[in-house]
Amino acid sequence: MEPVAGTNRTAVTEFILLGLAETEKLQSVLFVLFLFAYMVTIGGNLSILAAILVDHKLHTPMYFFLGNLSALDAGCITVTVPSMLGRLLSHKHTIAFNACISQLFFFHLLAGVDCFLLTAMAYDRFLAICQPLTYSTRMSQAVQKILVAMCWTCSLANALTHTLALNTLKFCGPNEVNHFYCDLPQLFQLSCSSTELNELLLFGMGFIMTGIPLVFISTSYIHVAAAVLQMRSVEGRKKAFSTCGSHLTVVFLFYGTGIFNYMRLGSEEASDKDKGVGVFNSVINPMLNPLIYSLRNPDVQGALWQVILGRQSLR
Repeated sequence: MEPVAGTNRTAVTEFILLGLAETEKLQSVLFVLFLFAYMVTIGGNLSILAAILVDHKLHTPMYFFLGNLSALDAGCITVTVPSMLGRLLSHKHTIAFNACISQLFFFHLLAGVDCFLLTAMAYDRFLAICQPLTYSTRMSQAVQKILVAMCWTCSLANALTHTLALNTLKFCGPNEVNHFYCDLPQLFQLSCSSTELNELLLFGMGFIMTGIPLVFISTSYIHVAAAVLQMRSVEGRKKAFSTCGSHLTVVFLFYGTGIFNYMRLGSEEASDKDKGVGVFNSVINPMLNPLIYSLRNPDVQGALWQVILGRQSLR
């Protein structure tokens, strides 16, 4: 660390990420587990993306959004896990201040797009099931691109706001982050200046990022459930509940862990619970999403076999 020179510049030039385990033996086990999880996540999400690109039957709005979600999940885990694996391999737990801030920015950017994209997917299901006659018009390719662009714009504003606000804080030491990647709640605890405004900002932006989307998602699925229950076709009801059930499972996991992690006021001591939630946010959720969306979806399963066998749809 450098001495404070009476300016707003931070005295801390690097942070020490304490990680998930203290002993070298456990660190070796974690390296193998997280490397496996990373490979499965990247392979699973890129396979879903490839299947959507290859199979023309999947060139629909629902799978357009799912392809974007898969790309985001691959990016989200790449922001945190490879650097963690590098530290476990080198036994060096330090991360440069600027690298820490960059990691935080990109994590919140990609996770934020995820947040809004799940809302767009719920809106897509609402239009497809409740207003099928106008679906192709209301969910045209132009509308799909606009919705994705809006997701990126809103998330970029959120990530930039938190990053700029964090840069106003002073870090004079200690510099030990009780986590395996850089995140806002843990960094707030290390600041030697007041974080009250930053915590209020995190709570307020967190409410916007979760509260508003959850209202839209809940409203959409109330209408969807009512429409599905009125369907005469048992097969139609089964298919609708299957696709909507997959999406709702992902929503529950994503928003549940996000609310626990960020919707808290006050500088609480970092605990193992925060690390567990961090594992869910950055590793388990992206790894489970391809499985959830493909497990009960014969269209995706068929397209995945085409990718594996190197064949393209004949249509």
